[in-house]
Amino acid sequence: MNLLHANDARGQYPASLYAETRDPAPDRPPLRGAVRADVCVIGGGYTGLSAALHLAGAGRRVVLVEAHKIGFGASGRNGGQIGSGQRLEVDDLEKMAGRGTARRLWDMAEEAKALTYALADAAGVPCHRGIAHAARHPAEVRHAHQMADYLAQHYGYDQITPLDAEGLRALIPSPAYIGGDIDHGAGHVHPLNLALGLARLAEAAGAVLYEGSEVTAVQHGSATSPSRITTTGGDITADHVILAANGYLDRLEPSVAARVMPINNYIVATEPLGARAEEVLRANIAAHDTKFVVNYWRLSEDKRLIFGGGETVTYRFPRDIAAKVRKPMLEVYPGLADVRITHAWGGTLAITLNRMPCFRRPAPNTLSASGFSGHGVALATLSGKLMAEAITATGDGFDVMARLPMPAFPGGALLRWPMLVAGMSWYALRDRLGR
Repeated sequence: MNLLHANDARGQYPASLYAETRDPAPDRPPLRGAVRADVCVIGGGYTGLSAALHLAGAGRRVVLVEAHKIGFGASGRNGGQIGSGQRLEVDDLEKMAGRGTARRLWDMAEEAKALTYALADAAGVPCHRGIAHAARHPAEVRHAHQMADYLAQHYGYDQITPLDAEGLRALIPSPAYIGGDIDHGAGHVHPLNLALGLARLAEAAGAVLYEGSEVTAVQHGSATSPSRITTTGGDITADHVILAANGYLDRLEPSVAARVMPINNYIVATEPLGARAEEVLRANIAAHDTKFVVNYWRLSEDKRLIFGGGETVTYRFPRDIAAKVRKPMLEVYPGLADVRITHAWGGTLAITLNRMPCFRRPAPNTLSASGFSGHGVALATLSGKLMAEAITATGDGFDVMARLPMPAFPGGALLRWPMLVAGMSWYALRDRLGR
């Protein structure tokens, strides 16, 4: 089954709150016929749009092709949280790669946040600061406070305030949590509007964007010969190719697919809460918790609760997404049992076995970055810039990421599904048992 068409109508955004409240955007034509480019970017999410923007800004002829609409995939459906750091915390990164590399990775993640904020500002897309991290158990609270102190002492990051139970409940009035922290340097944004804003910036820089242009084949070139990219309506000859399709790469690049696993995650939006928004968040912040299958939430501009929770590793979304997400939502906020859910949608993201992004060179003139494991708003935006710098020979960040260990899923691209289902089921059970 092709994930591009498993759950969504062709060329349409899902019926999400984000699609309903998105900024105006033109309908971009599909690619027809043959074109020549310096770089072909496959995928119109944060990664691809950032790559197109930075390459066009460097004077390259850039063509970007998107199978559906700009921001159609995870970039236009996610929780909108601009988190600090990498997906792994620095203590785990130090164990994996040593403190020197961990510090470089932290600094790159800080660059990712700064870049995302700057591009959002340039595109006129508002960002708001503050993400609370809500812990369920004393050991989790201790770890959160230790990490805040460790980051301040050893990484120079003093933006995290530890919170006891009273401090957290002053921000998140939920009985589910007993402490945590708030990161004042992290933030949140309307994710689809961020993607549309990046598209505007990329086109202003000279990139050409095509929608409704599904790539059906990539014939890799070499360092001295161009690649040929075939779409449903045309062909592109390009000296370089950037694969920025994240969880939709299976058919195009098996060597990446063996290391990057698509999974589905789900979000609901409630009716506007009015004064009851104080029962959810008492500041304009976002939040997430410590569950393995994480819950995450924030308020929309009109005071709806946007709440994400629940994952599946099947191709198809569940028939009743609202019911699937209502359960964890009410575990966090039991007082909202009478509140109506007005929107419910799913999205396909991509994870890796060690939860670090997968940076690879599938061919001499082809770069790929994917598998952001739920931490991609800022890191995916930076990854596009890093690939642009690799092509223009102006930075080594891509190679720093590519040197990280990136194991394949057991069973490879074909047999990884049942093994991941077993693993996810175990962690979901731990969440249900409160461990």
